[in-house]
Amino acid sequence: MRGTPVVLGIESSCDETGAGLVRDGRLLGHAVASSMDEHARFGGVVPEIAARAHVHAFTPVVHRALAEAGLRMSDIGAVAVTTGPGLSGALQVGLAGAKSLAYTLDVPLYGVHHLAGHVAADTLAHGPLPDPCVVLIVSGGHTSLLLVRDLARDPLVHLGDTLDDAAGECFDKVARVFGLPYPGGPAVDRAARGGDARAVTFPRPLTGPRDDPYAFSFSGLKTAAARWAERHRGEVLPVADGAAALQEAIADVLTRKAVAACTAHGVGTLVVVGGVAANSRVRALAEERCAAAGLALRVPPLKLCTDNGAMIAAIGDLLARSGAEPAPLDVSIDPSAPLEYAALHPAARPLAARTA
Repeated sequence: MRGTPVVLGIESSCDETGAGLVRDGRLLGHAVASSMDEHARFGGVVPEIAARAHVHAFTPVVHRALAEAGLRMSDIGAVAVTTGPGLSGALQVGLAGAKSLAYTLDVPLYGVHHLAGHVAADTLAHGPLPDPCVVLIVSGGHTSLLLVRDLARDPLVHLGDTLDDAAGECFDKVARVFGLPYPGGPAVDRAARGGDARAVTFPRPLTGPRDDPYAFSFSGLKTAAARWAERHRGEVLPVADGAAALQEAIADVLTRKAVAACTAHGVGTLVVVGGVAANSRVRALAEERCAAAGLALRVPPLKLCTDNGAMIAAIGDLLARSGAEPAPLDVSIDPSAPLEYAALHPAARPLAARTA
């Protein structure tokens, strides 16, 4: 193919094995295999199970994405892969597979920060991001407010981050206390449909006048929900009301701070991404508050909120079109990489450093 390359994106940071194909900002095809059912009985992701599942799913997922796009392996012009953050073994599987494909096809390889991929997911549905925009990343392991300009070239400016539990982590942990299945976010969302959010008063952490206006904390909310459930010991727990109140508290804090950040920085667009962006109340309250504040709201479609290879391909496509340097041959993983730039090319540590 001529012109800009078809970019294959590989995502394997947790329990989803994703492959996506993007060219010129357009999603051509993608496929996802999840090992979530294998983790459900443990109430959370087991790293060893996730890594083995990636090994089995990698090749079939790539072929499914190619088939959906109507492309052949030889049409791939670049490969992008998540190099962090995430589970070490899971990341290693994805990187090894991506390196093999890039080497075999003799095409550039780009290491990508997982969270930047979530930001880029919105471009596949709504086009290029406004410069600037405020992005709320909210997922199982991360909750951050960012000021974003040129995603491929500029640093991502952190306005605020979670100080303890992320919003998705709060959903998962409280769902377990409520007797709801894993993953907790979708289970709480379903249960909340039959509940009254006003029936229980849960705290709104870090929303006082002296608190950091853009920092998040959900550990106290998690504890408050657990204590509420304990007070109903020996009784039938009104799960629907508890779920609705929990969801309302999380959505309230997230959207209140995100809209405030847009207003304070003179930004006209809020972008909400990540797995918790699929939550119905988060989406509805963000829409309501953005409309009241005169802000444009962008949220990816549900299939692009959770982890997927399309979002990694989208970042790879942006990097390739911006003329960014590909990853070096010794690119490694960084399971705890901070979000600074979209490209993430950590070098492999010498053997002596790894065994010291």
